[in-house]
Amino acid sequence: MSKFFTIVLRAGIAALFLFSLFGQAIVIPNSGVDELRRFLPERYVTAYLVLGILGVVCVQVAMAAVWKLLAMAERDAIFSPKAFRWIDIIIGAAVAATALSFGVAVHLMFTDMTEMAFISAGLLAVACAAGGACLAMLMVVMRGLLRKATDLETEMAEVV
Repeated sequence: MSKFFTIVLRAGIAALFLFSLFGQAIVIPNSGVDELRRFLPERYVTAYLVLGILGVVCVQVAMAAVWKLLAMAERDAIFSPKAFRWIDIIIGAAVAATALSFGVAVHLMFTDMTEMAFISAGLLAVACAAGGACLAMLMVVMRGLLRKATDLETEMAEVV
């Protein structure tokens, strides 16, 4: 794997991780609460705030797993059983984020909101749920490909 490519990927992951920390610490608690109070009854604000922060945690967990997989690829150790653990973590984070988004979308259907807020918030929740489901399915396929590649590498090592 190219050293330049690895450095650029690590810089991107680090920047996204720092941006997500900023979002968790500053944006969601401040701006997010103001927006939630405009459209939702007060009793839901704290729950939605926590769900937003948990959604960001899911993304952070997936980024950490990608970082570890990138480190394994650098060491040419990607075709080992340890890589499957990190792939499973990414799948779990995607499924958790999808479940959170789907839960929000379902809850919004039964919440008293203005029509425009309902449409925009509902569409956003459904889009996040669909994106998370697609990522989880993609990672399941990638896990299968990694399994086949690992098996082939093991066979080749036995032959040589």
